[in-house]
Parts: sequence; structure tokens; C-alpha cells
Amino acid sequence: MRAQDSATASSPIAVAEPPATSSTASAASWTEASAAAAHGPAAASPAHQPTAAPSPATAPGRSGTVLAGLGVVAFSLTFPATAWGLESFGPWSLVALRSVLAALVAGGVLLAARVPLPARRHWAGLAVVGGGVVVGFPLLTTLALQTSTTSHAAVVVGLLPLTTAVLGSLRTGERPSRLFWGAALAGAAVVIVFTVRESGGALAAGDLYLFGALLVCAAGYTEGGRLARVMPGWQVIGWALVLCLPLAVAGSLVALPLEPVRLTAHGVVGLVWVAAGSTFLGLYVWYRGMAAIGVARASQLQLAQPLLTLVWSFLLLGEEISAAAPVAAVAVLVCIAATQRAGRRGARTSRAVRTPARRP
Repeated sequence: MRAQDSATASSPIAVAEPPATSSTASAASWTEASAAAAHGPAAASPAHQPTAAPSPATAPGRSGTVLAGLGVVAFSLTFPATAWGLESFGPWSLVALRSVLAALVAGGVLLAARVPLPARRHWAGLAVVGGGVVVGFPLLTTLALQTSTTSHAAVVVGLLPLTTAVLGSLRTGERPSRLFWGAALAGAAVVIVFTVRESGGALAAGDLYLFGALLVCAAGYTEGGRLARVMPGWQVIGWALVLCLPLAVAGSLVALPLEPVRLTAHGVVGLVWVAAGSTFLGLYVWYRGMAAIGVARASQLQLAQPLLTLVWSFLLLGEEISAAAPVAAVAVLVCIAATQRAGRRGARTSRAVRTPARRP
């Protein structure tokens, strides 16, 4: 037999019949075995397999960043809306009514969706969320805004991203890179220097309220971000609001007769926004974003919040913005981009470490 005939002659290839089962895993195994039989051992080697199309692993990260960013926009309106609300209500009445209205909205949504009660092990975390972001932060910042301007109160938000990242790392076990922490510290420094410069560098009487608000809010954000990994974000804030409803109703009954009420358009709009916009919708998208990209990474998006607050304060309250604002805005955006890039790189490294290598 000539060599040419041996090289070119066609020979039948035995192909095994697929196993008589509808299991997807069995069909996949049969397909791999057939490919290995037809093409030889090289086909079964990972080095010779075609490169798989990149999975859409970045899609949840992008959507999580967008959702967390929408939460930041909603939060940036909180201080101006609170200043409007104080035109019609006293500080205790405003906070109590804000919680009552937000809880009624959340409770109605939970009832309409027939959401079952959370597991008992989650109630302690929900209490931390309620105490931090439903009661503590609104009350302390509202008391502070009686003596501080919104631009000065923004110093709280300037420190909040870093504080949330630290607490998130301790509570959830996240380990951001050194690049992340360096960019986070730089962003916090830029925001603090800018806001203190804008306020004249003097400490206001409400600063103790503001620093207390910083701590309780960071704790509420961290615990809410952890819970949003095991239940939808809107249920986290929804149940936290419902849990605080009895306290909010009692506070309203006590505060309204003691504090004067002068209804104005600004006051009503401010109350509605802090209840429905900041407390419910804002926290809903915020916790969904945190669950998707992590507490530490999401927290750094709030570096933009003080600058957005200053813009709203200029547009809605007539407060002035200095020429240093654009410079600070650019510096903050650079720091945000650095933290998000470091966070994505850390997430890819973490996935690579957790994913076991395939055997040849």
C-alpha cells in the first residue's frame, strides 16, 4: 500500500451513540468524549481548546455601580430637602413624620408583594439598619442643620465613605487593595479640605451631631449592604422602616403638639422627598448596588455626594459656590475612578483565587 493512499484514504470513525438520558450534564459529557475520540488527545487538552467567549461577569458590577450612583444622587438632595422641611416643621416632628410616611410606603409595598417575614436571625441586623439610617442619621443631621449650613454639614458625607469602607471591611470580611485605601484616603482628604474651607474652617455648634450621624449611618450602611446579599435591597430598607414604625408614630404624637407647624410648599415638598426619595427609593437602589459591588467599593461613590449637595444648595437654597468647587470635583472624580478600578481588580483576583483550576 502506497504512502499516499495511507495518508489520504478515508477511514470510518466510530461515533458512540449518546446515552439515553435527557440530562444536560450527561449530554455535555458525551459531547466532550466524542470530540476527544474524533480529534485525538490534543482536543481534550485545555491548551488546545478554543478560547471561550468572555462571560458577562462585569454586567452585575456595572449595574451595581449605576444603582449605587443613583442612590448617591438621591442622598445628595437630603440636606437641601431637610432645610426646606424645617421651614414647616420642627426637627423632631420632621424626623418622626419622615419615618412614618416612609414606613407606610414600604409597608404597603411589602403587603402588596406578599413578602413573608424575614428570618429571626436577620432582625438584629434590620434593627441596626433602622437605628442607623432610619432614625439616627436623619435625627442627628436635622438637629445639626438648625445651626449649620448644608455646605458645612457636607463634611459628614466627606468622611462617610471612608468610615463605611472601614466598617464594611471589618463586618463583611472584604479586603480592598492598598491602591483602594490610598485613593479612598485621598478622596476623603480632598472633600474634607474643600468643605472645611467653604465653611470658613470653624467648627459649628452642630458638629457633635454631625460626627455622631457619621458613625451610626456607616453602621447602618454596612449592615444593610450585608443583608442585601441574602434578601432584596428594597426588603432590607422596607422591613427596617416597618420595624421603626411604632417608635415613629409615638414620636409624631409627642412632637407635633410641642413644635409649631407652618405648612408651606417648600416644607411639604421637603418632607415628601426625605420620606419617599431619600429614605425609601434612595436606600433601595443603594443597597442593591452595595450587594452587587461590595460595601467598600460602593461607599466610595459617595465622595461625589458633598459636591452634588453643594450644587443642589446653590440651585434650591441660593447658597454660594466658590471657584474651588470645579477643582475639587475633578479631584474627587479621579479618586472615585481609582477606587472603582482597584475594586474591580480586587474582585477579579478574588474570583481567580476561589476558582479551582481544571484538570487536563
